[in-house]
Amino acid sequence: MGDKKNKKSIEIEEAKQTIDSDVTLNDVVEESADTTNVEEVDELEALRTALQQKEEELEKVNKEYLFLMAEFDNFKKRMMRERAELMRNAAEQVLKGLLPILDDFERGLTAIKDTSDADAVKEGMQLIYKKFVKYLEQNGVKEIPTNEQPFDVDYHEAIAMVPVGDESLKGKVIDTVLKGYILNDKVIRHAKVVVGQ
Repeated sequence: MGDKKNKKSIEIEEAKQTIDSDVTLNDVVEESADTTNVEEVDELEALRTALQQKEEELEKVNKEYLFLMAEFDNFKKRMMRERAELMRNAAEQVLKGLLPILDDFERGLTAIKDTSDADAVKEGMQLIYKKFVKYLEQNGVKEIPTNEQPFDVDYHEAIAMVPVGDESLKGKVIDTVLKGYILNDKVIRHAKVVVGQ
């Protein structure tokens, strides 16, 4: 009977160990599930935080973009105003420079009334002319060279073609009807010329 009792007690002991091991396994599974849930909650919270930070960054970037667009719009408007003002002032400066020449013409006309000396009138007109040409050159206006120059459609406008006896004059400017002018390397008026044929 003692063997039976021992055998029974061993079986009970084994059953207890099995039950204990089952409980331990269930506990482990539950703890693992709790840990997984806690990890998922932590990860979800981290993602929410990251999303909120990105939304705040996006809002900040949008505000900066709108600020820069407004600043650029203001810059464009300011540049347009300054450009218009510069154009008005440039014309003002040109006209201011012409006023002394106009004064010289008025003095010359007054002097013509009191004099009968044609040479003095010619000399006065030449002085005014030279002053005017100098003023134009100072402002970037230059005369287009024409006589005996090769005809160039970029600078000359042919109004007539005349036959020439000298072969070296063919295709060249023979006479200038109206002078042409360049302003800072841009043609502002083509020279009207007669070309040899």
